[in-house]
Amino acid sequence: MTDERNITCIVCPIGCKILVKTDGAQFEIVGGNKCKRGIEYARSEALDPRRMLTTSILVNDGEWPLVSVKSSKPVPEEKLFSVLKEVGGTAVKAPVKSGQTIIKNAANTGIDIVATKTVLTKEVD
Repeated sequence: MTDERNITCIVCPIGCKILVKTDGAQFEIVGGNKCKRGIEYARSEALDPRRMLTTSILVNDGEWPLVSVKSSKPVPEEKLFSVLKEVGGTAVKAPVKSGQTIIKNAANTGIDIVATKTVLTKEVD
């Protein structure tokens, strides 16, 4: 079964609407791209879409209740909800350092979830 769809390229500010045909394994540009970079973006988006994941995780005993996190690499689109479910069930104890791995191999993707902010331990009066 051949699927035909428009993909809006985000590689440059032009934002070409690239029409592609794919059957899941084969890929063909029908039209719309204005540069070669758009072809590679459309191929990736049509055959193996991935997204950087940015969210936050609960922090116990921290000066802030949440720490911002991101995936170490783009997550395959079909694994996003599995990774989010694991993130949602996670809490860390302060202190948390920026760059610290919070979840290793999230949802068996080989991708880590990493803190993007430092959260110190809450001072007790």
